[in-house]
Amino acid sequence: MKPANVMPIDEKYNKLLEILKGMDSVLLAFSGGVDSTFLLKALKDSGVRMIAVTAVSETMPKSDLKCAQEMAAHLGVPFRELVTSELDNPEFAKNPKERCFYCKDELFSKLFRIAGEEGYAVVLDGNNADDLSDFRPGRRAAAKHGVKSPLIDAGLTKQEIRQLSKSLGLPTWSRPASPCLSSRFPYGMQITKDGLRRVEDAESFLKSLGFEELRVRNHNNDLARIEVPRTDLDRLMETETRAKIALRFRELGFKYITVDIEGFRSGNLNE
Repeated sequence: MKPANVMPIDEKYNKLLEILKGMDSVLLAFSGGVDSTFLLKALKDSGVRMIAVTAVSETMPKSDLKCAQEMAAHLGVPFRELVTSELDNPEFAKNPKERCFYCKDELFSKLFRIAGEEGYAVVLDGNNADDLSDFRPGRRAAAKHGVKSPLIDAGLTKQEIRQLSKSLGLPTWSRPASPCLSSRFPYGMQITKDGLRRVEDAESFLKSLGFEELRVRNHNNDLARIEVPRTDLDRLMETETRAKIALRFRELGFKYITVDIEGFRSGNLNE
């Protein structure tokens, strides 16, 4: 028996639809990930007038942009790309703990400009209920601009969103989290275009070897710290695989290649 205060997952989805139907028109900050794709599907089901806008910059992996394009086309919804320049902001590039605030502040400023010019009443993001317990400076930017988070309002957690996404036939239901490439740099380390490209190329190479959930942390521009789930550590350390990784990572400019023996931990630079 479920506790009396726990709403069944299907009721949460219905609550989400009711929240969205109460909005006149919507502009969604769309990343193409699990949460925003689920919200985009809900927006389509709600029938509200809407557009999905994806930010494009050096901090976004090319594979994420491709996924956003494909999901918007899959759902048949209005879609647009928006170039952002957070790396040009010295406060962002210095990589302080509030880095995400500066990125989202620029993004939301531009999204509200589009919304105002084109008559969209509300700007939404894809934050979910679990995000309330994590370190999220971007939430402060959302509050500053008046961005709404209907997944939080409906009480939907990440696991529930994955479950509902699967039942709705969304191919993103099992997609690993993919935060921006800036999250691979320890706070206080300068973020550069070259550093971002190096991390993206390194992670793309690991994915080409069959690893799916991973991070390559960039320490001092010459040390790469690889994180994969503990179940993948043995495969990562196979002689042939190690040799391939060492060769490619040195081609990319890393002098030292290390493996985190604790395994993959999303957001571990916040620890």
